[in-house]
Amino acid sequence: MKLSEAKQILAKSQTISFQLPNGELVPSHFHVTEIGLVDKHFIDCGGTVRKEQKVNFQLWNADDYDHRLHPEKLIHIIELSEKVLGIPNLEIEVEYQGETIGKYGLEHDGTYFLLTTKMTDCLAKDQCGIPAEKPKIRLSQLQASTCAPGSGCC
Repeated sequence: MKLSEAKQILAKSQTISFQLPNGELVPSHFHVTEIGLVDKHFIDCGGTVRKEQKVNFQLWNADDYDHRLHPEKLIHIIELSEKVLGIPNLEIEVEYQGETIGKYGLEHDGTYFLLTTKMTDCLAKDQCGIPAEKPKIRLSQLQASTCAPGSGCC
């Protein structure tokens, strides 16, 4: 989800709720402790230099159980971050502390902001010797041969 999409959803929302990939909700007294612009400049295993930029939201739970972040407050924090840090309309990545800090993608299902799992991947498969996956075919989908046993065609 891009930053502009999150702001549009927040503008129509009465409350904010985040749901983890396992279905649990982030406790409603969460804080957004930071919004930032993350630059990643790296080289992949094939030797290609790459750059990525993302907007980062960090969620945190404190012991102030009466705390509730309202949508208009989060919009204000986002707009301040855009202005002060020069954040463009980029994809959002969310950090949230479970057993360790997890990084998640962000989607919305009409009710909740969904923290989606992210996977690693090789960006240079053609250079690192990883064979292309062979297509799986069911034998029942193969066309039957028109040769009959004893017909002499096979």
